[in-house]
Amino acid sequence: MPSPTTQTASPIDVEAVRERVNAALAEFMDGQSTLLDKISPQLAPATTALREFLLDGGKRLRPAFCYWGWRGAGGAADAPGIAEAAAALELLQASALVHDDLMDRSDTRRGLPSVHRRFEGLHREHGWRGDREQYGASAALLLGDLLLIWCDELFGRCGLPAERVRAAKPAFDLMRTEVMVGQYLDVLEPVAGDSADEGAVDRAQVVLHYKSAKYTIERPLQVGALLAGASPELVAAYSDFGLPLGEAFQLRDDLLGVFGDPAVTGKPAGDDLREGKRTLLIAHAMRGLAPADARHLDSRLGAADLDPSEIPGLRELVARSGAADAVEQRIAELMRQALTALDTAPLADGPARAVLLSLAEAATARKH
Repeated sequence: MPSPTTQTASPIDVEAVRERVNAALAEFMDGQSTLLDKISPQLAPATTALREFLLDGGKRLRPAFCYWGWRGAGGAADAPGIAEAAAALELLQASALVHDDLMDRSDTRRGLPSVHRRFEGLHREHGWRGDREQYGASAALLLGDLLLIWCDELFGRCGLPAERVRAAKPAFDLMRTEVMVGQYLDVLEPVAGDSADEGAVDRAQVVLHYKSAKYTIERPLQVGALLAGASPELVAAYSDFGLPLGEAFQLRDDLLGVFGDPAVTGKPAGDDLREGKRTLLIAHAMRGLAPADARHLDSRLGAADLDPSEIPGLRELVARSGAADAVEQRIAELMRQALTALDTAPLADGPARAVLLSLAEAATARKH
């Protein structure tokens, strides 16, 4: 069996899939836009916001893993419907991001105003009555829900054989449940968790596992595989590859959320500190700091009166704790596990192995 270390993926392979997914999303949004226009012309700002949020950016990481999971299971490269099925995962991701930005009170996404801030601005521009922030939050909540409905709709009518869609639907549904409960646990930790107790690291690990690792890589791979009629052995192999890779991806994202360059991340510097995210990085930092420093970091994370000038000091505490170095080591360990699993996975398509390796390296690369 070929080793991933001896294969090189062409950037064209990855970009071609991205273009197919973008085309599928654009076609789907054309139909949905027509529907919304028929309902009411007042929905035009919502239609525009959704189109721009979906089509003007995004790495298409989950659709990519879904597509190459399909290819690795023997799915035909140009089969009608696989791009649409993979694109459904991007609608789910868009829903999660709209809601996530609202819950985190984020001002920006990909360098542009987040959806709730966009509709706050619309309220302001038109001089409408009532609470501007409440209107923005309500609009974002409803539009995020609409995207969640649409992801199920697009997956169900993607164009692949109905029996294959039915076979993959349980994994698709499980993925959606896991990311929602993972998100809930993420919201719960800052208000109910004790960052000083021994369970903080374990709880952060559970959030990482369900909110990101499974949702980002493992389940998309398995959905794609099941759409292609994969064997149980390959579905299990995708878990062995995708779960450690998904954890490494999220750990890299946690590092970027504290130390990343806004020009790269599209978010303000130290945004996770401002939002008070209790990531595994932060849980390790709490354990590595002197008690007084840990209490200070704990008290200022996500504080309503946190001033931007405090961010560098909090970032320095995290760095001094040794948590960033520990997380880097953990990323390297997880990558070794993932690539070992990929090397032995019973893939049916040769190019898929090289592309999955390329995607794994891109998902966990240093970007700051």
